[in-house]
Amino acid sequence: MEKTSAPAFKLVAALCALALAVIAALSGCAGQQGASASASGSAGASGSAGSSASGDPVTVRVASLKGPTSIGIAEFIDEAAAGEAYDDFQFAISGTADEVLPNLIQGNVDIALIPANAAATVYNKTNGGITVIDVNTLGVLYVVSGDEAISSVKDLAGKTVYMTGAGTTPEYVMNYLLKEAGIASDVTLEFKSEASEVAAVLAADPSAIGVLPEPYVTSVTLKTEGLAPRVSLTEEWNALQADASGSQLVTGVTVVRNDFLAENPAAVADFLERQAASVELVNADPETAGELVVKAGIMDNAKAAAQAIPRCNLVCLTGNEMKAALSGYLGVLFEQDPTSVGGALPGDDFYFAG
Repeated sequence: MEKTSAPAFKLVAALCALALAVIAALSGCAGQQGASASASGSAGASGSAGSSASGDPVTVRVASLKGPTSIGIAEFIDEAAAGEAYDDFQFAISGTADEVLPNLIQGNVDIALIPANAAATVYNKTNGGITVIDVNTLGVLYVVSGDEAISSVKDLAGKTVYMTGAGTTPEYVMNYLLKEAGIASDVTLEFKSEASEVAAVLAADPSAIGVLPEPYVTSVTLKTEGLAPRVSLTEEWNALQADASGSQLVTGVTVVRNDFLAENPAAVADFLERQAASVELVNADPETAGELVVKAGIMDNAKAAAQAIPRCNLVCLTGNEMKAALSGYLGVLFEQDPTSVGGALPGDDFYFAG
């Protein structure tokens, strides 16, 4: 910290500013699907975010992925590119997590939007060097078929289901749901290497059953008449957890390096507030958001993006709600394969308390 002639006063002032920023961020981070927002509301969010930061603007290197994990920040990315953000947010969109994680571990990225289990793995690899500041995307997996008789996981009994993710989180999620439904031994899971292969099976035989993530769900249903998402795995998961700990099916989270958080807490609060506002706007206006998604390089089809957004479960969960949702999800993965979360469940310091 830079020395001054009145360190105590400066410290109190900084702490007060940070407290106000974090309170504003967390209250703003409640944006959910279906929330309405106007153009004037967007301008208001921008103004409040800028005023919540303290000190000089900070350069923040943000890494994210193509697909649902980044869709919620499309408006934020556009705002930053136009120079409207208080801090200097520099976004880089990558095709796979393998392109992001090494840079995060090496300190070349400050904030990253990554798969939930990857965040736990990085936490373990860095000895607790990162903190999750929010859940940005809930479940994006759906059972897709032309068979209208399928309306729940239990209806998959005696069926063959095509999907991707052998030995990874999609398989673990499906195994958990099938087990809880009591039909694990009655369903055959046939794995493909790519989601496009599952889509091809469904296109060739609409009566087949596949598990696909968005935006592949939208893509294949737009191209093949009769195909539709029949079961949301997110809703199935939530039904099982209704009377439990608050666990939710989580796809993506936002993490920050602890070194950066310690040095720039106001910039992190600035990020959180803008992310929450962006998620709210994207959910409220998918058509406009679809254009921004393409502009940011997150997807290449604005129409598909707009149609996919309502099923992407874009959120900004923080605090206790974030911890309950994420810890329960990671616990299910850990029970099936400890290596899927880096060998151990993260400690309480993994979850940003604000």
